[in-house]
Order: sequence, then C-alpha cells, then structure tokens
Amino acid sequence: MKPVLKNGIAVFSPQGFLDGNNTNSFLSIEDVEATAALKAEMILVSLKKVIFFNRNGLDTFIKLFLNIRKKNQVTVGFCDYDKKKYDAIKNFYQDNIHFSLFQSLEIAYLFTSSFKNKGSNVLIYNNDKSERSAMAIELHDNGHNPVIAQTLDEFNQKKVKRETYEYIIENSFLGQMGQKIATRVTGNAIIYTISSFLDNEISDKFNMDYHNNSLNVGFRLFIFDAYKVISMNIHALNFFSKLSSAAAEYNATICFVGMKFDKTPESFKNTLEDAGVLFYNQMDDILQNKELLSELGASSASNIKHKRALNKETILELPKFIDATVATLEMMTNAKAIKEHAEVSTITIKDKKDKIASSIGYYGALDGMVILVFPKNIAKKACELLIGESTEDIEMILDTLAELVNIVGGKIKTLLADENISVNITLPRTYQDVDSLMEVVGDRKGVQVDLLFNDDKFLFFLTR
Repeated sequence: MKPVLKNGIAVFSPQGFLDGNNTNSFLSIEDVEATAALKAEMILVSLKKVIFFNRNGLDTFIKLFLNIRKKNQVTVGFCDYDKKKYDAIKNFYQDNIHFSLFQSLEIAYLFTSSFKNKGSNVLIYNNDKSERSAMAIELHDNGHNPVIAQTLDEFNQKKVKRETYEYIIENSFLGQMGQKIATRVTGNAIIYTISSFLDNEISDKFNMDYHNNSLNVGFRLFIFDAYKVISMNIHALNFFSKLSSAAAEYNATICFVGMKFDKTPESFKNTLEDAGVLFYNQMDDILQNKELLSELGASSASNIKHKRALNKETILELPKFIDATVATLEMMTNAKAIKEHAEVSTITIKDKKDKIASSIGYYGALDGMVILVFPKNIAKKACELLIGESTEDIEMILDTLAELVNIVGGKIKTLLADENISVNITLPRTYQDVDSLMEVVGDRKGVQVDLLFNDDKFLFFLTR
C-alpha cells in the first residue's frame, strides 16, 4: 500500500477489516521507509474505507509509525473517522495515546505549515482543557484564528453559526498531553475524589507516586472530596493518618470535605484530626475563602532535606526537556529561541519584577521537576489567546500559565516515549511571584538555561 502525499501529509488508506491478521498485507516495511523518504510533516492512516478494526489492527500501524516519528520528528496518527470510531480508539488506548487523531484529513491540514488557507476562523472543542489549549496554540502559530469553546453547551451554541467558522474541530486529539489522573487542581489545591466504602483497597487505588511528586513540585494543599463516602474502616483510617503525617514533613495539609460520620465512628474523626487532617462541610468553605486557601496552600522550604542530585540519566535527556520547552514558547512568542546562558547551579533569578512561574513534575523511568519562569506579559497574551479576551485577573493568568506548562510536560513525555523512556507527569503548580517559587526550590541544584525570545527573557530550570 503506497501513501498519497498532499499538503505535507502522507496518507495510507486501507480498506475493509483491520484486525491484526491482515494488517501486514496492507503495509510493508518498504512502504514505511518510502514514506519516511517523502519528508512529510504528518503520516496518517485514513479510516474512511475501514469497515471494522480492533486494537491489534491499529497496533501494527502505530508501532511502525512511532519508529518513523522517532527518526523524523513527524506527527503520526489516524484521520477520517466518525464519533463511534473515535470513541473506540480512545477506549482502546485510554490514557496512553502517543499519536494524533484528526476527525478529517481537512482538519489535519490546518496543523501543517504548508496549508495555504491561512487566517481561517476555527472553532475548537475538547472536553480536555489542555488538549483544546494545545490545539489553539498550534493553530495560532500556523496563522489561524482559533476560538475555544470552554463548555460543550457553548460549543453547541456556536457551531450552529456555521458561516462564522471556516472549520470546526471536535473529536480530535493532538496526542502530546500527559496522562489523566483522577484529580483536579483549583487554586493550587489538588482535589482527589473518593467514594463508597473505604477499606484497605484505598492504598492500592491511590497513586502514591503521583502524590509524592506533587509534593516535590510544590503542592501543599490536598483536598479529599468525600461527599459520596459511605464509611471507612480501620485500614483506611491508618492509610489517611500516615498520609497526613508524611505530608507534615513538607508542611502540607490534608483536608476532608463533605465527610459524614453517621456510619463511621466519631473516634475515627478524632484520630484523623490528631494526625493533622482538617475537616470542612463544603468545598466552598475552602475554595471561596481566598485567605484560608492561600494559608493552607502556602509554599514551604521544609522539603529541602528531600533534595536529590541530578543523575547521569537525566542529564543525557536534557535536550529533550529543552526542545519541548522551546517548541511551546516559540509558538506563543512567534520568535526563535536564543540560548543566552546555561550552567549547573542553584536557581538564579536576577530580575524578579513582573515574573510568574510554574513547575511540573515527572516520574517513572526518570523523575524530577521542570521549572519555567515567565514574563507576566507573555502569560497575559497566552490568556487572551485561550479565552478570547484580555484580562488582568491574576488567577486566570496563572491558570493559563499552567496550561502552557502542561503542554510542555506533554511534549516532554512524548519525546521521552520516543526513546522508550516512560514517564508520567503531575499537574502544574503555579507561583504568583518568584519569592513563592524560591521557598519551594530552596537551594536545590539543577541545570539552568536562560532563553531569549525577542526581548522577552525566560528561565528554564531542571532539578530533582
């Protein structure tokens, strides 16, 4: 099967059934090598004429194409499918999708540099905020005018006005974001949702690696949404008591919200409170109390004793971290990066005025933390792009900064995956000022790289 090359995309178009038994008859190593020689920006498999597929059928394409991406740095994935096929692919691969999905080939063209119809108005929706932000940034970089629908209702209202938009993007996926964790972040508080009867299984279900790396990144407030918890036994009690005691080493706080004790012994509450757990009736008691939220989530340098030196494995992969950062920032600034200075040291920020920062952790085959320090005006520009209007709301600006850093984290994860290095990433932690960042980073040593984009200076810092 030979690919068709158009507008920078090489497209394979299999027909009939893809079940793993016949995929090799559609595709040979020679075809793949020939495709690599075309120097396409994307290599996609069109599912338009595919009647049926299963995971085995798709895996053959994915394994071959990921090898091409590793060598040629091209986008790989699937296109031309309906909602049923899209849902099937997402279900097959869950949170481990390292390839792209474009509802149509026409949509895929928008993300190539060779597409001629620049300046198009493009409506975007994805239920993953990070995904729709990443799409908007890519489209903006390509000269289009992205409009993000923040909710499904907003999207349905806007897409009715078909004449307003040249293109409408839904059921598409760029494949560069991090994994989904059963958690969310609000105001630098990480919120875990728990339910039903809590017993010894909580220790198996709870992602302790993720939690510990969130502490390392600088999160200090962890809220358990316990509205749907029926009761807990002694095993769950011991788990949360130990979790709170361990958090105290970082001056971090564990809170329970909405927990009822009509079927759980009141003595359990007393034990948890003795371990440092705080209880609140409503989520808004914390999230709407800005003073309390700031106090509970305050940074602390108490984790300095946990600092670790950069290892050889991390240093060897440093170019991947730099590439992911530069690629994202170049899209946002429309400027090429200039590396001014690089050294192994503690973090040094000479000019702290109008700077905000964010950190994101990674863990798995490698572990550590990436810190980016931004000029505030760049984050404001990004916010305008992603919400469609300018704002001085610092919380909204920080949320946007977190989205940018999450995109960086997703790119890091993808680039490392191309080297068969598997990592997961935490949610980003943001800092309204540099002093708050310094409280968390302390005197950890790492690699600092000062970058210049036009007249805007960025700081990259990789540490453990």
